Amino acid sequence: MTKLSVNVNKIATLRNSRGGNVPNLLKVAEDIQDFGGQGITIHPRPDERHIKYQDAYDLKPIVHTEYNIEGNPIPKFIDLVLEVSPTQVTLVPDKEDAITSNSGWDTKKHASFLTEVISEFKRNNIRTSVFVDPVLDMIEGAATIGTDRIELYTEEFALQYEKGNKDSVKPYVKCAELAMDFNLGVNAGHDLSLQNIQFFKESIPGLLEVSIGHALISESIYLGLENVVNMYLHKLK
Repeated sequence: MTKLSVNVNKIATLRNSRGGNVPNLLKVAEDIQDFGGQGITIHPRPDERHIKYQDAYDLKPIVHTEYNIEGNPIPKFIDLVLEVSPTQVTLVPDKEDAITSNSGWDTKKHASFLTEVISEFKRNNIRTSVFVDPVLDMIEGAATIGTDRIELYTEEFALQYEKGNKDSVKPYVKCAELAMDFNLGVNAGHDLSLQNIQFFKESIPGLLEVSIGHALISESIYLGLENVVNMYLHKLK
């Protein structure tokens, strides 16, 4: 079964909009795990517009499943991850003003930098993953930098699937197959939803984990968080 890691950034966004502690991020993370979620993902950004750096520390004793921290490995982020020591760190090449993640790493151009950062995390027993576009050259580059996994950036798949183009999954299949040839684990995330997750999961060989936030939280407004978490789990079996 592919594991479901729920990104709780949107819960933090809602909390921050009123300046208090409603909804309670820690309680929501507890509930998601009680409902069957197999991981919690956060993606702190330098301006802390949703997840605050303190949240990463506060969640540490709460998350008893897999704890995944995503972000651009600037010095402040690296220090945070080393101090919190999550299960996994996912490296994403975000610009500071990016609304959301919008591209993967050029794993060949940035090979030296990524190798250095990944080595530091692995010395501290933190599993590493790098966010990549579904391009074979980027998988080949990822195989040289010491990462444990890749995370396939799935926005283009989601856009095309919504238009009825199921062939859009083919580059992802090829990249997953190549990653497995290089003994890299395969994760995926971005714009995956109840509408496309089962097809994607059934198409991608060796898919270990999906990280889903915006769609899952939005769907939960209508259907309820516990119900939606279990709907995802059912589709990922």
